[in-house]
Amino acid sequence: MKYVVDPALCTGHGQCFARASAVYSLDDEGFNAKMGVPVDVPPNLEDEAREGVQACPEGAIMLHQ
Repeated sequence: MKYVVDPALCTGHGQCFARASAVYSLDDEGFNAKMGVPVDVPPNLEDEAREGVQACPEGAIMLHQ
């Protein structure tokens, strides 16, 4: 599984990180640190990745199998 954060939608709420800090990381301004880049999610963290997606108020995170 991979995730991609849409840089046009991410507004820096940081809810993905709050729910799944083992999957998502933030930059110094509170935005997702890996916007626009596909990021591999280890199999043991897939449930956390889904929680981060659900927590994003802007719907900026997409999961891909």
